[in-house]
Amino acid sequence: MSRRTASKAPSPADRMPWARMAGGAAVVAALAVLPLFAIEVPGILPGPTYTPGSLQLLALCFAMAAAALSYHLLLGAAGLLSFGHALSFGAGVYGLAVILGHLGLPLVPAALLALALACMLALAVGSISLRVGGIPFAMVTLAFAQAGSVLVRRNPGGATGGDEGLSLATGNLPDALVGVVNTRNLYWLALVVLVLVYAVVLWIQSSRAGHVAEAVRENELRVRVLGLAPFAPKLLAFTVGGALASVAGMVYLLLQSGAVPRSVSTDLTITLLVMVVLGGVGSRWGAIVGGMVYTLLDQRLAALAASPAVKELPPVLRIPLSEPLFILGTLFILVVMFMPGGLAGAAARVRARRRGGAPALEPAERLEKVLEDA
Repeated sequence: MSRRTASKAPSPADRMPWARMAGGAAVVAALAVLPLFAIEVPGILPGPTYTPGSLQLLALCFAMAAAALSYHLLLGAAGLLSFGHALSFGAGVYGLAVILGHLGLPLVPAALLALALACMLALAVGSISLRVGGIPFAMVTLAFAQAGSVLVRRNPGGATGGDEGLSLATGNLPDALVGVVNTRNLYWLALVVLVLVYAVVLWIQSSRAGHVAEAVRENELRVRVLGLAPFAPKLLAFTVGGALASVAGMVYLLLQSGAVPRSVSTDLTITLLVMVVLGGVGSRWGAIVGGMVYTLLDQRLAALAASPAVKELPPVLRIPLSEPLFILGTLFILVVMFMPGGLAGAAARVRARRRGGAPALEPAERLEKVLEDA
């Protein structure tokens, strides 16, 4: 019997990517038609799913999930702990706002120009920062982000508006994206951007450069010994991640109708880091879920803190529950302590138990597999 005739049917592991793709497509389709239905989710959404308030909140979740996915490309794929990712996000926010307000370009040309500038900025910052690694790399990226934050804040009345921020010039936007009545269109735009960001991240991670970047994350010395150059793949991940963060920042600008200095601050980078860790470092869908869960909690815990049920509690409970950041911090600590791998890791462990407890790969085995793929 020949090898061809003796070939076995595809194993469950071989069919898994197609099943995941089909499941992801089903989720995207469900989210796309969600604004057409009146679904209420008490405690999570402020109203039915067709209302502007709920659509605005969900669109913001998509934008922040796209930003978290771009940070996953740095931290989860290439192992780059950057403290300056907000600089790229803010470049998209302020870049598009300044171009629309001062150059008077329509939305699409303005967005393309802002994206080109953000790519050049990420390339320049990455070319310098990646000369070092580890903690020095994190500190260099932090210094660049701080410089960008100072530049934005110390420009009152100028191009960036200083601490007051910069309002969105709606005169150059399509009518379909202006006004509360068109929140549904912004929702769909944010969903499309999230899907595109996911596709680009998947493409980069599936490429040869992405495999080398993952190998560098596991053991950079061994990659060098094998004759592979780690700098170019890391720079590619850094630049593409910065470009995708700027695209998420543009959507954020359209949703918020203005640019604020927080979009360039270190706090935003820490927020993205928490999103990725909450969802699971190294997992694409984990970054998406972590970004959406964190944004929902951040937005809705304020409503919980002001609710009569919390105000009637004893002070020992009312005071911490009235601080959303306290609840978010506690949740993050619990996830780190009791859910290694975040939400994605917990889901993977549940699937492993159902399939008979397949062991996870050790770091050395993961490196061997990545180098084989590269």
